[in-house]
Amino acid sequence: MIRTELREHIFKMLFQVEFYEAGDGQEHLQLYLENLERATDEDKEYMQKKYEAVVGRLPEIDELLNANAKGWKTKRMNKVDLAILRLALYEMRWDDDIPVKVAINEAVELAKRFGGKDSPSFVNGVLGKLAKKTAGNKAAVKEAVERETAESTATANEIAESETK
Repeated sequence: MIRTELREHIFKMLFQVEFYEAGDGQEHLQLYLENLERATDEDKEYMQKKYEAVVGRLPEIDELLNANAKGWKTKRMNKVDLAILRLALYEMRWDDDIPVKVAINEAVELAKRFGGKDSPSFVNGVLGKLAKKTAGNKAAVKEAVERETAESTATANEIAESETK
């Protein structure tokens, strides 16, 4: 399989995360992989590793999305868009084999294929915001995301302090 097809399957596996209990993840993953007839063992290993890497960072990824998707929190996002954003943000931040521009482009393509009418522009906007600030430099993306998360957390702490006084 080519990377685009592998990414699509990883997206589908990530989409399922929202609909099963935390302890059932490995069982669902194995069932999904077993039913892929065209996938080689190498393909399945790649998909499993990336899926597990993304799932292992979901709290951090969701925190970053919440800090950078103005007016949208992950709990309110369309679940298709959320799965696409999670995968793309993982690739932008932690997958050194995937250039930032490729991660964004592939995410927009997934949104066109699986999302709603506004999904491509929403996904592009959230991911593009980070890329524009950093000119597509992976290290700069990491730094900008961390800075925005820190600023967002500081603002939330200030609001909480003022409410308790």
